[in-house]
Amino acid sequence: MKQVLLAIMMCFAINGYSQMEFSSKFKAIPPLDTGIKAKKVAPVTVASPDILAPNLFKKPESKLPSTNFKIGDPDPISMTRTNDFVNPGDEVRDKLNKSIDKSLVNNGLKEDTSYLNEKDLSFGIIRTKSKNLVIRVRDYGAIDGDLIKATIIQNYKSTVLANNLYLEGNLKDIKIELQEGLNYLELEALNRGALGGNTGAFYIYDNDGNLLLSDLWNNFDTGVKSKFTFIKE
Repeated sequence: MKQVLLAIMMCFAINGYSQMEFSSKFKAIPPLDTGIKAKKVAPVTVASPDILAPNLFKKPESKLPSTNFKIGDPDPISMTRTNDFVNPGDEVRDKLNKSIDKSLVNNGLKEDTSYLNEKDLSFGIIRTKSKNLVIRVRDYGAIDGDLIKATIIQNYKSTVLANNLYLEGNLKDIKIELQEGLNYLELEALNRGALGGNTGAFYIYDNDGNLLLSDLWNNFDTGVKSKFTFIKE
């Protein structure tokens, strides 16, 4: 029996020695080198924003608009009308309307004081050998109540030939007896007509019925005069 146990123990000893011999000579197989190296990435750190609590006891700052304007700088607030959004056709329309309105006023068909003539009008000098002249006058536009006064000035003396003469469609005569030398005639507008300024036409004839001058006064304001100078030769 002892021999059997001895034989078993020898078998275990031999087996253990062989395992130790093989284990000491074992080498691990290294991994395959692919040539790809991993990059080291530094970690990114994000700074958190600083949050400041508002100071409830600090008075807020008030900022006034700057007054340092320079010549040539554009005005920040302008009430001047510009042509940025103006229709080009408006200018043509306005000119056309103005022309039509002026024509209506000139013909006594519309009342508009924007075209009133406020200055006396001289019709020049007329030389004649005639002793007398006849001035024939009428309203050349619509009959709207125009009144005139006719005055002759001779040797620095004024004489009223007709006062509050109502102008109508038919001709009315004013007779003048001329003196030697200078004779001045004034036809004064006493009012404006109901449809505009005072308008009238005149025709000047000598003793023989020759027409010396014909013309008109246009849209006169009250007090404006038509002036004539006659020289009797």
